[in-house]
Amino acid sequence: MIHKSTLDAVFETARLEEVIGDFVQLKKAGSNFKGLSPFSDERTPSFMVSPVKQIWKDFSSGKGGNVVAFLMEHEHFTYPEAIKYLAKKYNIEVEETEQTDEQKEQANERESMYLVSEFANTFFQNSLHKTEKGKAIGLTYFKERGFTEETIKKFALGYSPDLWDAFTSEAIKKGYKLDYLEKTGLTIVKEEKQFDRFKGRVMFPILSMSGRVLGFGGRILTNEKKAAKYLNSPESDIYHKSKVLYGIYHAKQSIAKEDNCYIVEGYTDVIQFYQTGVHNVVSSSGTALTPDQIRLISRLTKNITVLFDGDAAGMRASIRGVDLILEQGMNVKVCSFPDGEDPDSFAKQNTLEELTLYLKENAQDFIRFKASILQKESQNDPIKKAELVRDMVTSISKIPDVIKREIYVQECSRIMDISEEVLFNTLAQIRNVDHKDQRKQQKEDKKKLEVVKPEAKQTPKVNEQYELERKIIEILILYGHREEEFEDLVLKENDDGELVMEPEIHTSKVFEKIYLDLQDDEIEFANDGFKGIYTVLIEQLNQNNDFKVENFINQIAPELAYEITSIIMKEEQYALARWHDMEIHVKQKDYTVSQYVNDIILNLRRYLIGQKVKELSQEVKAQDADKEDNQETLQDIMDYLSLKRILSEKLNRVV
Repeated sequence: MIHKSTLDAVFETARLEEVIGDFVQLKKAGSNFKGLSPFSDERTPSFMVSPVKQIWKDFSSGKGGNVVAFLMEHEHFTYPEAIKYLAKKYNIEVEETEQTDEQKEQANERESMYLVSEFANTFFQNSLHKTEKGKAIGLTYFKERGFTEETIKKFALGYSPDLWDAFTSEAIKKGYKLDYLEKTGLTIVKEEKQFDRFKGRVMFPILSMSGRVLGFGGRILTNEKKAAKYLNSPESDIYHKSKVLYGIYHAKQSIAKEDNCYIVEGYTDVIQFYQTGVHNVVSSSGTALTPDQIRLISRLTKNITVLFDGDAAGMRASIRGVDLILEQGMNVKVCSFPDGEDPDSFAKQNTLEELTLYLKENAQDFIRFKASILQKESQNDPIKKAELVRDMVTSISKIPDVIKREIYVQECSRIMDISEEVLFNTLAQIRNVDHKDQRKQQKEDKKKLEVVKPEAKQTPKVNEQYELERKIIEILILYGHREEEFEDLVLKENDDGELVMEPEIHTSKVFEKIYLDLQDDEIEFANDGFKGIYTVLIEQLNQNNDFKVENFINQIAPELAYEITSIIMKEEQYALARWHDMEIHVKQKDYTVSQYVNDIILNLRRYLIGQKVKELSQEVKAQDADKEDNQETLQDIMDYLSLKRILSEKLNRVV
């Protein structure tokens, strides 16, 4: 267990905008920050961060909470892991008690796989730096590649001994289960035998954006023809190669700062660039670039520069990747190196100034790049030139932004010396074909669905009590300590013996008004989550005159934080949608807080009375008509209906 002193220090020190800024590119929006959702694929920002309240809200997915909730949601940390991550980031010493064997057993499978991977990372580093063969073989290789001791440690490079089960035996000896060694792909199990997957290889740990070890890449150092030069961890619950970029952990801050991301092919390309001083670089680890990888970058920047070797095969592969980047709405440039050079060798042979100057002068817009490469292949052949133009227009057709498409058509027209009209017609044909294909697919899908008659859709019922209870929590959070004049309705009997509501004016704090009204009516929350939040809220508002939302949200369970942040960030949602710019003015509730409070409480009373009438009506149906009890129940129903009518009149509603 982590001591409370550590928790307090973490929450006092951690800055939400700084932590989230490591994962999402944030832009100032008034007193808040906004960015693209890290939980969904979007092109318009719906993610909002409030530095003042120290909470975040993702309006596209409904998720929200404090800094710990973000790490738990985004990085799949447990609560203790999130606290430890923040403590490490802000150099806070973690005080905790030793876990019991039972607590260790309760660690879930995913967490066990992370722990195994962390152990493997440490084992491979120790093998590299502390064993004779590791130093002689692994360390020598890295130093021959030009990596310094500091760089080797920075990227946690390692060495897997050239023995069949060196790692597996050590892991089992330390208490790690063979099941998790196999699931992470570190160990291969065949019948009764098990052996190390990365035997005799130098190791490159693949980290998540937060620095967790997800998997490994291993390079063989012998000339075995049957063995793959590079070997990656297999897909697992924690490692999905199509969603991971090598180097993203070390590059994320630089990518956001420079507002650009360089993409290279291999591990050593990333490391050599970083060592030279260019830190905003990542690698797709030898696989074709995927939409998920591009979206990972899009959280940090909208600008990508693809770097590749000077050979023809590398160029064609990069051209294919360019279209995918364009399709995701990103801005893309392309830069090639001289024949015989790759990013690794070029960075090794040049200073930081020379490297940055080369990248600046040689990074081309994708249209210019495609023209220069494909023109060489066409060799003034008109047929090939026509194919080249269509290829360029196909790339332009991938761009979702209409204005950008038009600008690129104009650029293509100028470079290729062909009329804009022809290019626009070609673009329309290509996009029309795409639309036709989509419509055709939609029709086919519709026919398939028509085989089974669809069930009639029912409009979901609104849970009125849930909404009213939620409103009460909202009022307590936003206005709990405000002092207001309230007009209470007191039930009295008039001269004709009828029950009537008469107004009485008094002044009190909002939370006191709500608490006393609910207590007088003996009303309890039906929703367990709201019940817990309500109890804590009333206690804090009663004891603390300096109530702060950020302190309150740190004391509730992360799963309850979603509701709280939805409430607190509601006004920010209007700002995010820029309703004010469109002259859509949202009425602020704090102008009429007392009326708002009264309406909610009256509505809750009215709803509960309605439920009571239904309950009593069921009793009447179950009883004999002539029973005395039945007559009393009918009278109760009449009294409740009379009270409900009075409340409805007060709320200007028809019963």
